[in-house]
Amino acid sequence: MIERLTHRWQRERSEQEAAVAAGTLPRDEAYALTSFPPAFVAAVDQALAAYEREIAALDPPADEAVWAAVERVVLALNHIDEAHGHPIETISREELSEYIEDVLTEAGLDVVALLDSRRVDEAAAGWRDW
Repeated sequence: MIERLTHRWQRERSEQEAAVAAGTLPRDEAYALTSFPPAFVAAVDQALAAYEREIAALDPPADEAVWAAVERVVLALNHIDEAHGHPIETISREELSEYIEDVLTEAGLDVVALLDSRRVDEAAAGWRDW
């Protein structure tokens, strides 16, 4: 099972909070404290969890149902990004796009064929604002 990005973000935040408290990391170098605010991480976690459940429940995973699930999670992430002041930056953007596709791969789907069918380079491409 792939690790949800939000779990890693929470871990990085906790590690950096501890390092700042211990005096081993200057607060201005603790990127996770500003990049991954708890309310933002919780909202993204809920959206990704819902997406994972939706993809896992597809039986059989018809292309249109898969694309509908991808659209829903990307639109949810757009809303979350906007509501939290646009914290999704370049690295997070790439990681979220990869994660969306990794969930499809883990569900046994041929992501390359799905992307080719829509003539896109990434699953999030049609809906992503972040």
